[in-house]
Amino acid sequence: MTRVLRFVAVIVITSLALLAQGAGTATKKAPPAKSSSASADTKKGGDATAGQIDINTATADQLRTVPGIGEAYSAKIIAGRPYRAKNELVSKGVLPAGVYEKVKDHLVARQAKK
Repeated sequence: MTRVLRFVAVIVITSLALLAQGAGTATKKAPPAKSSSASADTKKGGDATAGQIDINTATADQLRTVPGIGEAYSAKIIAGRPYRAKNELVSKGVLPAGVYEKVKDHLVARQAKK
């Protein structure tokens, strides 16, 4: 009988130690890693702080970061440059109106500085 009690005591102590160890590591979460793509967007056509990408200067990779813009749409956007306004994506037939409605808040058409 004492062997059984010792065995149960060892299991209880081990379980408590594991729970305490798990609770200690759960409170020490690592901060999320900062993405280097945000700084790259700011340098090359994107404005990471406003969450908008310039359709006149952004790379295909930057355009594909916009939800709803894939490889085909990014290529069509680049081929249709320059744009005076972002709504030209629809008027030039680059994007369907439904897709444009989903992505318009992520895009901007800045003019080249002279």
